[in-house]
Amino acid sequence: MTLGKTLMVQGTTSDAGKSTLVTALCRWLTRQGVRTVPFKPQNMALNSAVTADGGEIGRAQAVQAQACGLEPHTDMNPVLLKPNSDTGAQVIIHGRAVTTMNAVAYHDYKAIAMQAVLASHRRLSEGWPVVVVEGAGSPAEINLRAGDIANMGFAEAVDCPVLLVADINRGGVFAHLVGTLELLSPSEQARVKGFIINRFRGDIALLQPGLDWLEQRTGKPVVGVLPYVMDLHLEAEDGLDQRQTDKDEQVLNVIVPVLPRISNHTDFDPLRLHPQVNLQFVGPGQAIPGADLIILPGSKSVRSDLAYLRANGWDTAIGRHLRYGGKVLGICGGLQMLGEQLHDPLGLEGAAGSSPGLGLLALSTVLEEEKQLRNVSGRLTLEDADVSGYEIHAGVTTGAALERPLVQLADGRCDGARSPDDQVLGTYLHGLFENPASSSALLRWAGLQNVQLVDYHALRERDIERLADLVETHLDGTLLRELCGLEQP
Repeated sequence: MTLGKTLMVQGTTSDAGKSTLVTALCRWLTRQGVRTVPFKPQNMALNSAVTADGGEIGRAQAVQAQACGLEPHTDMNPVLLKPNSDTGAQVIIHGRAVTTMNAVAYHDYKAIAMQAVLASHRRLSEGWPVVVVEGAGSPAEINLRAGDIANMGFAEAVDCPVLLVADINRGGVFAHLVGTLELLSPSEQARVKGFIINRFRGDIALLQPGLDWLEQRTGKPVVGVLPYVMDLHLEAEDGLDQRQTDKDEQVLNVIVPVLPRISNHTDFDPLRLHPQVNLQFVGPGQAIPGADLIILPGSKSVRSDLAYLRANGWDTAIGRHLRYGGKVLGICGGLQMLGEQLHDPLGLEGAAGSSPGLGLLALSTVLEEEKQLRNVSGRLTLEDADVSGYEIHAGVTTGAALERPLVQLADGRCDGARSPDDQVLGTYLHGLFENPASSSALLRWAGLQNVQLVDYHALRERDIERLADLVETHLDGTLLRELCGLEQP
């Protein structure tokens, strides 16, 4: 069987632009009629998505799948690590949680994980002519080189070419590129087929002497220089994106406490981009200001994040906020925090034990080993609005509050809860604000009148197209097609 061609993008640092560049290449190839699929061998992120085959992958790969016109699949990200402490993480293989281990134990486990990586890559290579691969972090992290499955270890195993991207906006871009190359082995250096400089602003003529020097120094071409784009939005793999679009005069003020193990904070991207919403993330040591709505986000370690919330005095601030007529919404782990008790008898997210919740909804949650993973749709019991989203949780929640659900799901189940006075809502559904109908209903509930409809999917699609335009304009398309094993147009 003929296998598809693989092209890998690695970065000199985290956040160099790997996810963005892979998304851009996926759409650039797809709109030329090239059947393309994204792949990331190993991802460490708390932002994840539910796949068409009922598993869990990094959210960035779901966006890259959209760029290819595909539904997300577990083979696109066969190894996902979800940190639940500074030294440990849940290990997800082919979309399913298999264990939790510390960093030292995982280092020994990587040989097993590599088999999953290679199996997924082979299946994708058998089905698509081009596989565009995203690395993780930097290939020059010396302490992680042994047994590497995320960068050059994978590239060597499948014998694929590599493009190296660096972020000039950080400064020291030539040191990043040359230094990274110097720290690779001779075979890995030969595998690097070119450099891409990301986020450049200014006159390219001033950069040209450096580009000429870089090519002469390394013997490798600069594939292109991508400009800095101020208003480009793609869902972040992990870091919080706090940029706001221009806002109307009349806005709804929304607060999200930033918890240490906050997960799926991409839930709030549609609110950041909404012209009538002023979204603020509140960090450690900061007081919660006056607001219309406080949203408690998802969490990978709900009991410890709840303790953190209390240590910052945010529980007191939430109580005051409610007394003054404000609204509170809990999503996933946030829903669990709103209840009366939270039990983790198996120690899935830390030490086994129980914690009192905030007591704002009459429900309790027990964390169980089997994680619930579903893409769902239905209707809000607010305004009977259409809603769609996804569930990723280990909690099983019971209690009287569920008799007044927030969502009637299409599969016949109910989800979430509404307090008797409708000041407090909770749900397991991520992605509530991506659907224009459910987003508008929730914003009206929170106090915003004359809500503008914002199609988040269309905004994301627009920016994916813009990325492909940047590839077309600023990168060497002839070399890119050659690296993908394609004939020239």
